[in-house]
Amino acid sequence: MNARLSASLILAGLCNAIPAAHADDVISLPATQIEDTNTRDDTQSQGYQGKPATSTTKMGLTNQQTPQAITTITRAEMDDFKITGIKDALRSAPSVTVEQSETDRTEFTSRGFDITSFEFDGMGMPFAQTLLVGDQDMAEFEQLDVLHGANGLMSGTGNPSATVNFVRKRPTDNFQAQVSVTAGSFDSRREDVDVSGPLTPSGNVRGRFIYAHEKGDSWMDRYSHERTVAAGLLAFDLSAADTLTVGFSQHDSDSNGSSWGNLPLVDANNVPVHYSGRSANIGQDWTYWDVHTQRAFAELKHDFGGGWNATVTATGITEYQDTNMAYVGSVDADDASVFAAHTSSRTHEMLGEAKVTGPFSLLGRDHELTVGAAYGRTHQTARETDAMPTDVGYYTTSFAGLLAGTTPEPSFQYSDPSIDGQNFTDTQKSLFAAGRFSLTDDLHWIAGARLMSLDGSGDNYGSDHYQREHGKVTPYTGLVYDINDQWTVYTSWTKIFSPQYAYVGFDGKPLDPLEGKSLEAGVKGSLMDRKLDLTAAVFKAEQDNAADTANYVISGSQYLYGTQDYKSHGVELQASGEALPGLELLGGYTYVRIDNEDGDKSREYVPTHSFHGMATYRLPGLPKARIGTRVSWQSATQADNLGDVRQNAYALVDLMASYDIDSHWNASLNFDNITDRKYLLSLYSQTAGSYGAPRNVSATLTWKY
Repeated sequence: MNARLSASLILAGLCNAIPAAHADDVISLPATQIEDTNTRDDTQSQGYQGKPATSTTKMGLTNQQTPQAITTITRAEMDDFKITGIKDALRSAPSVTVEQSETDRTEFTSRGFDITSFEFDGMGMPFAQTLLVGDQDMAEFEQLDVLHGANGLMSGTGNPSATVNFVRKRPTDNFQAQVSVTAGSFDSRREDVDVSGPLTPSGNVRGRFIYAHEKGDSWMDRYSHERTVAAGLLAFDLSAADTLTVGFSQHDSDSNGSSWGNLPLVDANNVPVHYSGRSANIGQDWTYWDVHTQRAFAELKHDFGGGWNATVTATGITEYQDTNMAYVGSVDADDASVFAAHTSSRTHEMLGEAKVTGPFSLLGRDHELTVGAAYGRTHQTARETDAMPTDVGYYTTSFAGLLAGTTPEPSFQYSDPSIDGQNFTDTQKSLFAAGRFSLTDDLHWIAGARLMSLDGSGDNYGSDHYQREHGKVTPYTGLVYDINDQWTVYTSWTKIFSPQYAYVGFDGKPLDPLEGKSLEAGVKGSLMDRKLDLTAAVFKAEQDNAADTANYVISGSQYLYGTQDYKSHGVELQASGEALPGLELLGGYTYVRIDNEDGDKSREYVPTHSFHGMATYRLPGLPKARIGTRVSWQSATQADNLGDVRQNAYALVDLMASYDIDSHWNASLNFDNITDRKYLLSLYSQTAGSYGAPRNVSATLTWKY
């Protein structure tokens, strides 16, 4: 039975079993949010006031106990602004820049550096080699936590950017359901189903079923996409002290009219190429990129009593990719040099972690300790068939024909097994320990370290994938001082260590791991009877041996990179929660400057100044109605070595309006890019980019029980 048919049967049963709404039903919370009543408490996100999940810091620290800045994108925010994919979610997070320079591959940066740590409930990386292919749907997640800065202790590797933690929805004690349908511009449509509750009379077995399907065209010529998500979770109370949770999800992301590299921004002589409209696309009717991902996990929690508990988690991920793609290497008048290939790949990932955490007493004070071990193994294979022999690689075709979509599909018949494929394995093993020590009633010291070993073997498009780093220690330390019940100041320091799986050097071997150090200091507080959280942070980082994305050569279909050392510093300001009665907001400003080893400003594709914010307001005279806006602004950016490749400063403004028809039904309208601003999504790849969406609108009808 397929997922769509299963969802239809569940909905049919619900319609027969659930009583109809009455006109005098009481309006309570916004109708687009399902709460997990099984674990809902003061430490969980409320509206726009995000609370980090316990898995985000490994130690179960609250926001004010953590000596780093944290941003949480809550389910309420995602529902209000129809944030359905990870790219749109992270565009709302202060300090994060979404570097989407082509149709189906995206990099993310924070504080000027690539984000290399993506986790599910504190475990592993959902994106192979730090790169998002397709789009990760957000239907199965309750919130998204972004831990700013280096995170070697908590995530296993350190990079002075951020760690992104996808926090799964969980089965609930009480029955609840939500169904929504959305239709919008570009012939887009989406259906969401979320059903959760007890499966036995005693409630010792609970389940949750999540389904989402999205399909639509695009503002880009010939480009269309389709995403389908089906996820099921079961929670078993094995005893008063033991809970087992298992889950499985299938995520399909299929795109047509896709492209590598996207629009060339300069020609072969570095003269800027101008496009009259934002719909231009080099993708053809025969190009596509399909990504199908399966994830399964099991989590066992045991309560020893006295505040001590243990968690053992195992996760398995299998990802299949199938593509027909074309890349424009250069343009000279109407001659376009094109590389085209058919590629299929498979990635298997196994992750495991066991940890124990709890309080202890020492020298008359109470402290907390966390110890654990983690294991991860990734095996990736791929096979590529090219349109031209390896020693030729590129062929010439009409650039106008590419833009018009009339370029014929080549015959993919050339393959050299020794260089046109991947077959490599990466393994990581680590031990970690950390403590939160109460030096005084108000001063807390957080200290720990992770001992890690990593091994890589195999080949990556003809390059030796060998890596070996054993006994690498990443120390972490921080101080948090409670000024009073509302305000704290903090500082933290950590070393940086992160393998660079995604980058190959000029010698054809993987680049050595990143190393360096990161320092942060800040103040955190709460206002409005603890309903509004504030954070101000300053940071400084040094990163050695980083891939220089502006210094590369192309060998066949593979990019070979030079390295560069960088230093960065900056400021972050953030507010989240209820600023006034009925006014919910999340907003933040970031300043960052990155310099290379010569002291020159570098990575200028990252905006120096940026602001991201969203807010909604429930109208006092019309309490069933809410209005809101989302605003993103960034300063000008440019390619590092090409000043003519430039994106001027710009702002995007989105609007929303929502009305609670009764306690079960809600209708909403969302207007994105209301000013119809034309802008490039990213200059990350320096000489290629794509335009963002023009003004568009969507309407959603939601039913909730």
